[in-house]
Amino acid sequence: MKILVINGPNLNRLGKRKAEHYGTMTLDDLMEMIRAHAKALKVEVEFFQSNHEGAIIDVIHTCEDQYEGVVINPGAFTHYSYAIRDAIESVSVPFVEAHLSDIKNRESFRSISVTAPVCIEQIYGLKEMSYFKALDFLVEAKHAE
Repeated sequence: MKILVINGPNLNRLGKRKAEHYGTMTLDDLMEMIRAHAKALKVEVEFFQSNHEGAIIDVIHTCEDQYEGVVINPGAFTHYSYAIRDAIESVSVPFVEAHLSDIKNRESFRSISVTAPVCIEQIYGLKEMSYFKALDFLVEAKHAE
């Protein structure tokens, strides 16, 4: 099984911004932890990060023929990008939305996700474990087919 992990805007700033919400790990640290978890699941994982909405949409459009699942942390695009929502909905690959922080217990605008309704699951507030659980969910969903 091959899974893509997409990280949106400002995730490249992990380790430098709001440690109380995101922890002190860098994006590279997070990717290494995800790689180790994927290896234990016997899953191949690839990564993409962009601060640009169009670049994320372009990658989503390529997912169908390359991946059997996608973990996406759209960052702030979670709350308002109908374009990313529509891109997710346009492909036949299952997506799980993951967030490091507890988006339901932060600023009120963060509790709204326009992308979650087109994902098969949303996991948040567990730091790196949000990504691990997202991978687990995709693997379990694939085995349930």
